[in-house]
Amino acid sequence: MKIYFLLVLCVLFWSANFVIGRFVAGSIMPFELAFFRWFGVFIVTLPFLFLHRKKIFLAIRMHFGILLILATLGIAGFNTFLYIGLQDTTATNALLINSSIPILILFLSAIILKKKITQRQTFGILLSTFGVIFLVLKGDIHTLLTLNFNQGDFWVIVSSVCWATYSVLIKFKPSSLSSFEFFIAIVALGTLILLPFYLYQGYSLSREISILAHYYWAIAYVVIFTSILSYYLWHLGITHIGADRTGQFTHLMPVFGSFLAYLFLGEVLEFYHLIGVILIGWGIYLSLFAKRVKSFGEGLPIKKP
Repeated sequence: MKIYFLLVLCVLFWSANFVIGRFVAGSIMPFELAFFRWFGVFIVTLPFLFLHRKKIFLAIRMHFGILLILATLGIAGFNTFLYIGLQDTTATNALLINSSIPILILFLSAIILKKKITQRQTFGILLSTFGVIFLVLKGDIHTLLTLNFNQGDFWVIVSSVCWATYSVLIKFKPSSLSSFEFFIAIVALGTLILLPFYLYQGYSLSREISILAHYYWAIAYVVIFTSILSYYLWHLGITHIGADRTGQFTHLMPVFGSFLAYLFLGEVLEFYHLIGVILIGWGIYLSLFAKRVKSFGEGLPIKKP
């Protein structure tokens, strides 16, 4: 039960990151925010990288391919594509697209890991997905007709695919590395991947100093809570209950997002929020806690001779 609480905490940290990201939008560009975030994590983890350098560098040399893929997807790609998308799309569109991540993880787990899917698990994920859509649409299905999709939505889709693929491929991370050592390794690689793209933007030194001086609190939050703590808890969840079941917790993001917007942005909580929370909670219960049924193709009676 402890792992479920930690995953809820993980998603809460990510939801607060969404509020902060919207607050600084326009002041900090996507590549700036992505680079500041992961360079900050790199600085924080640098002492541990030095202490475990032999083990980590050996793993990078022996498993460079998979570590490079994971660093590209989970560190450099996912966050940057999301920040780019949020420059042009609405929060409603982004939340609708984000709700597809658990289904993507479930699908990729079946394809890549050959993991069997239970009927109850499938129904639970679809139910909580409907709860997210209901919440985002404010209980009015006609709102769906007024949504306009643009290039920002494309980048959010790419971001979602990156995260879903990363969550599945994490299964193939080097067994010689602990979760924290693995995190240090992909942060180092991901920061190196981001560096040339950041430098290509040509930001002036005075601008970057000004941003750090004015938004140090936001950068500190995304470094400590959104990156270090959340990634550790997410990896912990995948290790204990698998990528498909861990992915289901992303459906809590609009729930926490609505509550945080009520607390810090003065937005009003409506009755549709309650309905959406009930549907999401029921779906998560069915896919995680309720008694599991046999997987598709299993459970057929076998007669003894």
